[in-house]
Amino acid sequence: MKKLSFAITIFGFLLATSALAQMPNTLSKSEKVYGLSLFWQEVNYNFVYLSKVDREAWNTRYRALIDEVQETEDDYQYYRLLQAFCAMLSDGHTNVYFPQQIQEKLFNTHFGEYRLFLTNIDGKAIITRVNPSKKSEIPIGTEIVAVNGMSATTYRSLYVKPYISSSTAHILEDWSVMSMFESPEGTVFDVDIVTPKGEKKRLKLTHQRTQEQDVYPTWDDWQLLQLTWPEKGVAHLKLNSFSDPAIDSMFYAIMPELRKAKKLIIDLRLNGGGSSEIGGEILKNLTNDSVLFGSTMRSRQHIPSYKAWGNWVEAADTVGNEWARKSYLAYRDEMYYDFEYSPDTIYGEVERLVLPTVLLIGHNTASAAEDFLIWADGQKHMTKIGEPTFGSTGQPMLIDLPGGGTARICTKQDRYPDGREFVGVGILPDILVETTIDDYQKNRDVGLEKALEFLKKK
Repeated sequence: MKKLSFAITIFGFLLATSALAQMPNTLSKSEKVYGLSLFWQEVNYNFVYLSKVDREAWNTRYRALIDEVQETEDDYQYYRLLQAFCAMLSDGHTNVYFPQQIQEKLFNTHFGEYRLFLTNIDGKAIITRVNPSKKSEIPIGTEIVAVNGMSATTYRSLYVKPYISSSTAHILEDWSVMSMFESPEGTVFDVDIVTPKGEKKRLKLTHQRTQEQDVYPTWDDWQLLQLTWPEKGVAHLKLNSFSDPAIDSMFYAIMPELRKAKKLIIDLRLNGGGSSEIGGEILKNLTNDSVLFGSTMRSRQHIPSYKAWGNWVEAADTVGNEWARKSYLAYRDEMYYDFEYSPDTIYGEVERLVLPTVLLIGHNTASAAEDFLIWADGQKHMTKIGEPTFGSTGQPMLIDLPGGGTARICTKQDRYPDGREFVGVGILPDILVETTIDDYQKNRDVGLEKALEFLKKK
């Protein structure tokens, strides 16, 4: 009964919000049911972590959604229900994405005269950037304590978290704060804030585009690769993505400059992944090893006959009987194909640069950047400093949904070579460094500071 009332509460909120937005309304009832069923079907066949899902709850929700999606008033409401359904899977590489014509009508940080960026700090929604004209009125470090008459924590639990698909608890917290106000243009929020000095204020915020373009503190210019020298002899190399193979040629281009370094900081804190091979091409130059040990991989295996036979197989029947074991597992969707494992051998001449090295990592270090860290695991000259990583990687399968939206479903499980799990946990730093409210107020990079302090001892 509690689950039912919770769903109604969320759905009622969607109806009220979407009415303000004049969202596209292009989908027929049959198209909505088809899109829902397509996603449900492909998850059942291909989602690698299906064994971790409460199947009864998953299928019960699917049956309920068959009616609910048909009653949505526009495409936005429909996709929000799909996103909430997807979030039940709790996987960072399994997502439902809005069609472009919906996404472009959504706002998150724009409130007309205000521009607000939020960061999760100790479970609190903290304003860490504003438009410069409001930095005195809303100082950096101001906390959002209530939204629409309820605590900010309750608001996020009811209206934000249920739509976020995340493998790790820390990313769920981060994203629920960061995207706390994502909603259609024109949506109004009554917000209570408390400044760092304890001053309480109430704001009525309406999603409208903010004309003031600048933000405070300013953003660093994003570059695919960036080399700086924070101290003499210490190179700070930012590798901000492995999605563009150009980063490999850029790396080789700066190698003559890098050779001047005595110590090295590899910064992966903004690296959301891309291709593992791109990162591996760089890493092979930063180790003396001729072999790198990457993650092991497995995927679901579906053989219909085994699944049919498994209906009559009990656990006791599997002892010493391979046919019965496969049938038993297939019937329960727990039959896997383990990809042949072999370490990555480094061939040919390689420009080696092996120095005392810090790997700066954080919550946004994800996917192929985490694969980079798996390869680097056990390198004695490398030390990880920062926060746990994103905790999700894999091979997503893409599917098209009605109305121009898309979904992706994770089909591959990755683990350390020795079997350790990092999906759902994150790769943990050797030295934990967390940014505080005070650090944001002073615009300090405490991770970099800790890395420099550590390297002075090397």
